[in-house]
Formats: sequence, C-alpha cells, structure tokens
Amino acid sequence: MSRFIESIKLCDGNFVRLPFHQERVNGVFQDFFKNKKPFDLKEALENENFPKTGIFKCRIIFDSNIQLIEFSPYTRREIKSLKLIETSIDPMRYKSEDRQKINEAFAQKGDCDDIIMLNNGLLSDASYSNIALWDGKNWYTPALPLIYGTNRAALLQAGKLIERQIRKEDLANYTRLRLFNAMIEFGEIELDCNAILTD
Repeated sequence: MSRFIESIKLCDGNFVRLPFHQERVNGVFQDFFKNKKPFDLKEALENENFPKTGIFKCRIIFDSNIQLIEFSPYTRREIKSLKLIETSIDPMRYKSEDRQKINEAFAQKGDCDDIIMLNNGLLSDASYSNIALWDGKNWYTPALPLIYGTNRAALLQAGKLIERQIRKEDLANYTRLRLFNAMIEFGEIELDCNAILTD
C-alpha cells in the first residue's frame, strides 16, 4: 500500500493550518486504517526539535504510523506560464507518496513552468498546488480538484473561494489565476489567464 504525505508550513516556529492537516490525516485512517486511532499531529510535532525562525516545509510520511518527519528551508518556485494537460487521475482527499501520474503529466509541460491538469475536460490542479480563477467578482476553485488541499479547505471555510466546475472552454470568462497550497498563501502567486497555454 502506498504511504501518505502531509506537507505543513512552519513559519517562525508556528505550524500553519494544523487542524486542517489533522482532519486530512483522520480521513486517511477512516479510509485505510479503520481499526487504528489516528496519530495526533500536534503531539508528534511538539516532540520534534524544529526551527523557530524562518519558513520551513515540514514533511511527514506515514502509513498507520509516522515513518518520517523532516524540515527543509522553503523557497517558492517562480511560475509565469502553465500548460493545460489532459489527464485521467482520480481526485484524492489525501496526498499519496506516489506521484507517478502527476509527474508524467508534468513532463508534458514543454517550455511552460507548470501545468494545469484537466480531467474529463474539467480543470483540476497545477502539479503542486490548487488553483482559483477570478471572473471580476469572485474567486472560483474547481469543484473536483486532484488534491483537496488544506489551504483550499481553509479558504472555502472562510468564504474566500467558491467551488465550481470549470471547463477548458470557460477560461474566457476569467481574467486572473492564483496558485496556492500549504506553503503558498492565497495571492502570493497571481497570473493573467493569458499565461495559460491551452493548445
């Protein structure tokens, strides 16, 4: 069975959106380890000797138990262009360690910096982040993302995003695109929709 991953933002000694990560861990246990109690992320991380200043990516690899906790300095990758790639990857409410299909899609990016994956003609995610599109009034995020991200969940709960099925042909209705994930805050990466290569 594949192992799972939680990538948690550590900012000046504080673990960001930890309850949302715990909720996703709980979902893994409900689906795969029904007879076991989910581990407590807060308790596990408090026992670690983690950095107290700066921005770090805390990466946790686990199955029914935590197998690895590691911390690495985080530098955001610059993204200026994206290519639409048709895929057939099932949406997941958790992050699997196995990224083979995503990597295969990413390999088709050509000269672009990243991709936006299409499933049955519907926009889902970029290779490492959720997406949102601006229509002049609201920010919309695909109703069927590839990964149900923790930042996405927090933004939906706060009413800052609206879920919607977005087709390739709907892109003309939007002007701006944002990429965000556990490490990238909403608004840190914003592009004109012309940056999306559709052919």
